Amino acid sequence: MRKRVLFCATVDYHFSAFHLPYLKWFKEQGWEVHVAAAGKLELPYTDKKYNLSIQRSPFNKKNIGAYKQLKAIMDENQYKIIHCHTPMGGVLARLAARSTRMRGTKVIYTAHGFHFCKGAPLLSWLIYYPIERSLSHVTDCLITINKEDYQLAVKHGFKAKQIEHVHGVGVDTERFSRIEGFHKSVLRAEHHYGHDVFLLFYAAEFNRNKNQQLLIKAMGLIKEQVPSAKLLLAGEGVLLEDCRQLAKKLGVEDMVHFLGYRKDVEQLLKMSDLAVASSLREGLPVNIMEAMACGLPIVAVDNRGHRELVQNDKNGWLVGRSDIELAGRIMTLANSNNLRKQLGLQSRKIILEKYSLNKTLNEQKVLYAKLMDEMGDVQWAVH
Repeated sequence: MRKRVLFCATVDYHFSAFHLPYLKWFKEQGWEVHVAAAGKLELPYTDKKYNLSIQRSPFNKKNIGAYKQLKAIMDENQYKIIHCHTPMGGVLARLAARSTRMRGTKVIYTAHGFHFCKGAPLLSWLIYYPIERSLSHVTDCLITINKEDYQLAVKHGFKAKQIEHVHGVGVDTERFSRIEGFHKSVLRAEHHYGHDVFLLFYAAEFNRNKNQQLLIKAMGLIKEQVPSAKLLLAGEGVLLEDCRQLAKKLGVEDMVHFLGYRKDVEQLLKMSDLAVASSLREGLPVNIMEAMACGLPIVAVDNRGHRELVQNDKNGWLVGRSDIELAGRIMTLANSNNLRKQLGLQSRKIILEKYSLNKTLNEQKVLYAKLMDEMGDVQWAVH
């Protein structure tokens, strides 16, 4: 029987955005690749795709149906490996895989940032911590993408057979690369920005966690000192209109450009001077890694994911949830091209050393190979 692997997440965009190289690798090894998630995206390197009724909220009744769908899919296809991602994708897939795991299937869960962590709300600990800890008993390999989550899982006695730390999903350092001088001016002209404009960039969904309001407030504080500054906000979401109204209220609607959903993020990064990040909670943010690969300095709100990537005075700064502190760091960089260049070069160096796609793919391959070796020639029971 041909070897099959199932990838599961809450939404299929998760795989389109972050995991295509891993699907491709399994195809190259001769495996049949299946994906189960909500959505109707056509994904490359995929032999079969299932559109689940899975929902993000753990309290949505549709997740009962998604669980039943997953269990039927697993019983039918007899997977060798099931790799699940995202909180609800991880919960439902591991619950559904309990019986097939007893027949030899290896279950991997990548935690892209536990909802419970240092500084997280008590409610997150009350809901998500007991769920994750109990499901670790039916997990063969728990993968964390930052050191803080790894230490938390070990310290709190998670019972996965293996607990591993990898450096995220990786960044394509050829696609996301540094440009300067003439090439940067040309790219800016194509997007209707002059060479003397100071461009800040942030790509994220407009929601409470991403906290774009903090960035807009900081722009209100620097509008007199750095009138050439433009904050480019890519993304959509429920708080988009609120952020538009805040920019208008603070008199910075001409300085804050709402770009909507974009497919040209690498170009927007390459023409920018600074990447900013205001999120309250992150696991290991790909948007910041992409900015670093493009050689940008980073000013980001202090959280565990940003701490993994940003080193104060080396490639940028971590700041508190203060618009005054954020504005001060922005003004410092706006006034020093040499400092921006120095910090930006260190950003790219950090990515090349630890977070390039080749390096993270190799880390993941080692874990897959270890599980494959453990399986040997697994004989599947007919039922």
